[in-house]
Amino acid sequence: MLLPVSVTLGVVLAVLLVLAAAVAASASLGRSREILVAGVRAAAQLAAVSLLIGWVVRSVAPLLGFVVLMFAVAVWTAGRRITGNRTWRWAAVPIGAGVLPVVGALLLTGLVPVRGMALIPVAGILIGGALTATVLSGRRALDELAARRGEVEAGMALGLPDRDARLEIVRPAASDALLPGLDQTRTVGLVTLPGAFVGMLLGGASPVEAGAVQLFVLVALMAVQVVAVATVLELVARGLLYRD
Repeated sequence: MLLPVSVTLGVVLAVLLVLAAAVAASASLGRSREILVAGVRAAAQLAAVSLLIGWVVRSVAPLLGFVVLMFAVAVWTAGRRITGNRTWRWAAVPIGAGVLPVVGALLLTGLVPVRGMALIPVAGILIGGALTATVLSGRRALDELAARRGEVEAGMALGLPDRDARLEIVRPAASDALLPGLDQTRTVGLVTLPGAFVGMLLGGASPVEAGAVQLFVLVALMAVQVVAVATVLELVARGLLYRD
């Protein structure tokens, strides 16, 4: 076992969480409370999932229900991070556009069977990647649109359609959302050994098998994130996703 579940582990986690919040407070980052709440929520949610997952994997219906729940939570989280108005619901489009085709292709080809111990981790990784890309691209795009509103209006005055004028401004900033995934893929094995690789090794797989699984995860994530970012750009450019 990589980390024994013990009192010592709980103490170390609590100290690290408090330390992160304290550093954020001392640096005036304004996220101290969010850090504490996120850590406590993660502990509670993982405890609940650990108890629930044994029941979920027994049949297809609760398994698919759990995947839908993951998707719904991702949409709500991403949408509320991007905007506070009712257009947050549009976050379902980029996340769905990125995740559904990839998961569907994996199921149809048989690479991922409809079993909980295979489908839930893969779907979770892909939904999480789409969530991150959607949040980063959406926030950057809307921030840029607000900061450079005059340039958008100038483009419209020159005859550009509204969509094209917005797209010219937001595209470079929103594309930065792809950088974390690109850097992780480019440096895998040299800087980090990601979770899928380590998990496979701990589970008894050979290094070659672990490497193949990790490569699949990274490439699938890139595909999901690219589609998510492109979809967010289109939603922002068409004025469907906006801030008041």
